[in-house]
Amino acid sequence: MFQKSTSFWTSLYLLSFAIPVPLVIPSTLNVSASTGVLTSQSQTGPHKANAYIARNVGGALAKELQGKPVVVDIYASWCSKCKNIAPTLSQLKQQYQGKAHFIVFDVTNKTKFSESQVKAKKLGLGDFLAKNKSQTGSVTIISPSNGKILGEYRNNTNLSDYTSVLNSAISQR
Repeated sequence: MFQKSTSFWTSLYLLSFAIPVPLVIPSTLNVSASTGVLTSQSQTGPHKANAYIARNVGGALAKELQGKPVVVDIYASWCSKCKNIAPTLSQLKQQYQGKAHFIVFDVTNKTKFSESQVKAKKLGLGDFLAKNKSQTGSVTIISPSNGKILGEYRNNTNLSDYTSVLNSAISQR
């Protein structure tokens, strides 16, 4: 039924000798041994390098967000990651009340998502929400003046990760 192909068997034989090659990551990227998270260094500080979030939200944010870093939470009531980070975000909101803007985009259902879309467009974050609506449990810190992403985290309960980026952003104002 099947014809033996010499080239197929030769290729298969040669593949069996493949030597594993370590993945080379540029020196600006680091992989945490404990968490397995890929991080990179930027001029404004460390941030989690995620393929699902662009490095910029597309420009300056709305006037009402200017002057303070913006913390964006992609939330859904059914999201276990969202529940996991809720206490950390609550602490962060208390600690940075008046020093940072906190925005929650609720994507729990179609109605909540539609409301969040309207809010996002008004704030200059429409494209950001469209690209990240499925990334529940993610928190992104953004510079309002240029839309640059300063830090992005997913299911991260380590308060100091957030505070280091926020403190850096606040000191550079």
